[in-house]
Amino acid sequence: MNSPTLSEPRLRPQEQEFIDRLIVKYHGSPGMLLSLLEEIQESQPNKYLPMEVLEYLASRIDVPRAQIYSVATFYSLFNLKPQGEHTVCICRGTACHTRGSRSLLERLKLQLGFKEEDEEGSADKLSATTPDRRFTLRTVACFGQCALAPVVEVDHAILSHVNERTLEREIETLRKGSRKA
Repeated sequence: MNSPTLSEPRLRPQEQEFIDRLIVKYHGSPGMLLSLLEEIQESQPNKYLPMEVLEYLASRIDVPRAQIYSVATFYSLFNLKPQGEHTVCICRGTACHTRGSRSLLERLKLQLGFKEEDEEGSADKLSATTPDRRFTLRTVACFGQCALAPVVEVDHAILSHVNERTLEREIETLRKGSRKA
């Protein structure tokens, strides 16, 4: 672990202490960087990895910033932009596609009020957050749950054999606050 330098990004002392404690916790363990990124992201109010946090981490574990950024952008579970209070992730794999995930995606975009300019990417790789930050809608290439297609993940819970009506009810339940994230 490096000692801080003058060019090190500035974080609040409690953020630095939290990251430093995690570094000690995971030091030398296999998958250290993934564990650090996952726990740091979960600690952030909008479940994302701010650049200044990635820069601080790089300076503390002596890993090039480019390598940390590469890992953070490779894995779909990491976010570099603030996320919504609830996350809905629709599988776009072949089995899910043939069983209607495209129509689930289009219906949900309408239900959440997304316009094309709100969306980043295509139907196969989409990430969009509602302006009120209540919902983030994402797609993934495959969840690996093909026998359960179409599959949708809502706040880290996998839903199987999803149809438009089921998904619509799930979103309405979240809107009413009946289901906790």
